[in-house]
Amino acid sequence: MPRPILATVHPEALEHNLNQARVRAPDARVWAVVKANAYGHGIERVFPALRSADGFAMIDLAEAERLRALDWRGPLLLLEGVFEPRDLELCSRLNIWHAVHCTEQIDWLAAHKTHAPHRVFLKLNSGMNRLGFRPEAFRAAWARLNALPQVEEISLMTHFSDADGPRGIAHQVAAFEAATADLPGERSLCNSAAILRHAQSPLRGVGVSTLAADWVREGIALYGGAPDHPEHTAAGWGLKPTMSLTTKVIGVQSLQPGDTVGYGSAFTADVPMRVGVIACGYADGYPRHAPTGTPVLVSGVRTRTVGRVSMDMIAVDLAPLDAAGVPAGIGSEVVLWGVSPSTGAELPVDEVARSAGTISYELLCAVAPRVPFADPA
Repeated sequence: MPRPILATVHPEALEHNLNQARVRAPDARVWAVVKANAYGHGIERVFPALRSADGFAMIDLAEAERLRALDWRGPLLLLEGVFEPRDLELCSRLNIWHAVHCTEQIDWLAAHKTHAPHRVFLKLNSGMNRLGFRPEAFRAAWARLNALPQVEEISLMTHFSDADGPRGIAHQVAAFEAATADLPGERSLCNSAAILRHAQSPLRGVGVSTLAADWVREGIALYGGAPDHPEHTAAGWGLKPTMSLTTKVIGVQSLQPGDTVGYGSAFTADVPMRVGVIACGYADGYPRHAPTGTPVLVSGVRTRTVGRVSMDMIAVDLAPLDAAGVPAGIGSEVVLWGVSPSTGAELPVDEVARSAGTISYELLCAVAPRVPFADPA
């Protein structure tokens, strides 16, 4: 039989999470962000559940082509724009909208020969200092784009750096409003954190319509992660887990005090205990740096990992199951994150990520190609 590790995508949870953006920003259209192969879920797997989105946003042209191959005829947006002039040819042919964040991209458009003018999203660097025109250069960039026959419509966008934290978004919203005052075009400001935390809580002098604007961009919230964990949980935001990573116990060891587990003897037993060895490791995308104590479910019971994560195996503490009288041995179900298919118990991916010193985005995106996905129901 094949190795027992399996990833499962939950379409009903994707649909539910998409609707959460609509509930919080009812007057906006929603970009379903599917960059990084839909945050590791697989574009083809999530597409049927997300067809009701108003558009799909991604990073590279190959992902846009995959969506067109799925017969999606609605809007597509390249969030980082094109990377070289010839990319514009495919944007023209497949009607792909794209961000413009630097003068070079405007130069490429000016030299581009097309029969189909482009829809572009002019990006403002409102304080994150990654991509985008600084406020003092923004209007000149808009004027130059507006003069190009290659450009049909200009929308305006920015990206928040602190929507998930105490600094908030007021400083960036103020910069955006000042730079875009009186400019025509649809707006897109809110990412997942802003949708959840701010879209229905207008700032002083800033209406909900400004924040929720015309388009919101739902990323990690779409995939059941809380962008501001641990302050808020996914369940607290009304989100459901969209991926489960499950496996089974493939070996059991009985330890005595002083026995150690795994490479580097990183864990030492201080009492008699049983550990289960499970079929998952860093070659499957599980974080190697996850320490002893990272949560895991075995037969629906919450327990912990012990020792180092190996390439193909992790040891888990079976003592909580033994104490509860729950049988545990070879073949027992293990949930690394997500939902137990047998008991319905949940282990939020955010909790696993936090224990490993990272974020849920990384865990979801890192699921390795060798991990099989369950066939769609």
